[in-house]
Amino acid sequence: MSERTIRLNPRLDPRDYAAAYARDGMVQVPNLLDEASAEWLELALEHDTAWSLALPTAKGGELISPQEIAALGRDELNARMQAALRKGRDGFSFVYLAYPVIKAFLTGEDQGHATHVLIQFFNDTPFIEFAKAVTGEIALTKIDAQATWFRPGDFLTQHDDTGVGERRAAYTLGLSRDWRPDWGGQLMFHDANGDIERGFKPGFNVWTVFKTPRMHSVAPVAAYAGGKRRSITGWLRDDPPVK
Repeated sequence: MSERTIRLNPRLDPRDYAAAYARDGMVQVPNLLDEASAEWLELALEHDTAWSLALPTAKGGELISPQEIAALGRDELNARMQAALRKGRDGFSFVYLAYPVIKAFLTGEDQGHATHVLIQFFNDTPFIEFAKAVTGEIALTKIDAQATWFRPGDFLTQHDDTGVGERRAAYTLGLSRDWRPDWGGQLMFHDANGDIERGFKPGFNVWTVFKTPRMHSVAPVAAYAGGKRRSITGWLRDDPPVK
C-alpha cells in the first residue's frame, strides 16, 4: 500500500463558498487539494491507470476493459461507437474513458493507486464535514468516484443525475491543465428551454459541486484539442455507507 496521502488545501474555508452554493445550487472551489496531492493524482492518471471504455447499453452503461477492447476487434468496437453516436441523437448517451475507482478499491486491484487514497480522503470525516458545510447537505454519508478521460470526440449528453434519490449533489475534480475554452469539454448546465445557463471549462485542481437533480452535459472535446480532459467525478450521497 502507498504511504502517500491526499491533503485538503489548508487555506480553504467552506464558508467562502457556502453562500454561492445556497444561491446558485453550484459552486467552484479552486485549489481544493494541496499542490503535491493534485500533482500525484495527475501523474497517476497519466502513467498508472488502466482505462476502460465507457459506452451506453440498454440497461444503462458498460465499461469495456483494455483486454476486452483488444478482443472485440476494430470492426465490432467501431460498431459500438457508432451505436453510441446514434443513441445520442435522441437521448442519453456517452463515450469516454473511465477508471472505476470504487470497484478497484473494494476488490483490491491497483493497491496504493492515488485515486484509492483520494476516495478514502473524501470519505474521512474532515472532508465530509467540509462538503456538508459548502453544500448545506447535513445528511451526507459518503462520496463515490470514478476517474474520467474525455478524448477528442468524446461526449456526455444531457441528463440530470437523479439516481434513486440518494444523490444530494454531483461533483467533478478537474485535472486538466491550461485548457483553452475552444477545445470544448465544458461542463454545461441547461435551463428549461434548453439554453446554456452556465458552463465551466476544464481546469486543474478545481472542485465543481452542484445540487442534483440538475440538467447538464459535457460538450464534445474538439478534434484539435491540445490537452487531456481528465477528472474525478461522482456524487455526494446520503444512503447508508457500505459496511
